[in-house]
Amino acid sequence: MAGRIVAGVDGSPPSMAAVEWGAADAGRRSLELRLVHVCEQWARAAGTAEYCAGMLESAADRARGLVPGVQVGTEILPGPVVNDLVRESAGADSLVLGSRGLGGFAGMVLGSTSLALAGRAASPVVVVREAATVRHGRIVVGYDGRQSRAAMEYALVQARAREAELLVLHAWRPPVLSSYGSAYRILSEGFEESAREAAEQVVPWREANPDVRIVDDQVCDHPVAALRNASSTADLVVVGSRGLGGFSSAVLGSVSHGVLHHAVCPVAVVPPSEAAHEAR
Repeated sequence: MAGRIVAGVDGSPPSMAAVEWGAADAGRRSLELRLVHVCEQWARAAGTAEYCAGMLESAADRARGLVPGVQVGTEILPGPVVNDLVRESAGADSLVLGSRGLGGFAGMVLGSTSLALAGRAASPVVVVREAATVRHGRIVVGYDGRQSRAAMEYALVQARAREAELLVLHAWRPPVLSSYGSAYRILSEGFEESAREAAEQVVPWREANPDVRIVDDQVCDHPVAALRNASSTADLVVVGSRGLGGFSSAVLGSVSHGVLHHAVCPVAVVPPSEAAHEAR
């Protein structure tokens, strides 16, 4: 991956946590950090332009203080929020946002705006709830072997930069059965087959990336519950935005809402590689 890391700033604590996350990631991977604030017309009319500029510069000072060697740029954008951030995502390595914002980023993650952005952003969207206080040394990726290839690639980049373990997690959601007579056998065989296929899909990734410790786990559980549980011992959870199988609708449906609401670590939502062209 290439480009710069873009972080949205609105003055809220989660957005400052996003700035800190972006600065640390930029420092680890020798990337530029770009901080943006959306000051829409109604806000400018209310005379907040000077406040917005000062807030953005304070965030830049914070980033430079945390990672002195990182190159930090800033810009105030005119809005609308989604359109501006989609444009920012084109060519970016990632777009980093706080989970709950104020001003131009209000409801950015847990409301309708976030769904629009997750569906249209060309780069991974990293959602940060709060500043990290503990390092676990583990990245978790939800992988189904189909549409989550880009998510796996981003997770590998993160694991390599952090010298962290990569846990490849596959969640198999049991089907609804109308007959209970042989339900146990059907469920057991279904999970065993799914787990075996998932484990086999990880082998080429492990062989191609010997410098990263890659482990895999297959669980019979709802994807939200599986990722939520894994997030308690992870530095980052990575999911694809258009997954199949256990991670179907991982961003644009109920699973994404569940993960973003309940994961206790940052979450990266990664679009398929062709999304970069669609967003331009």
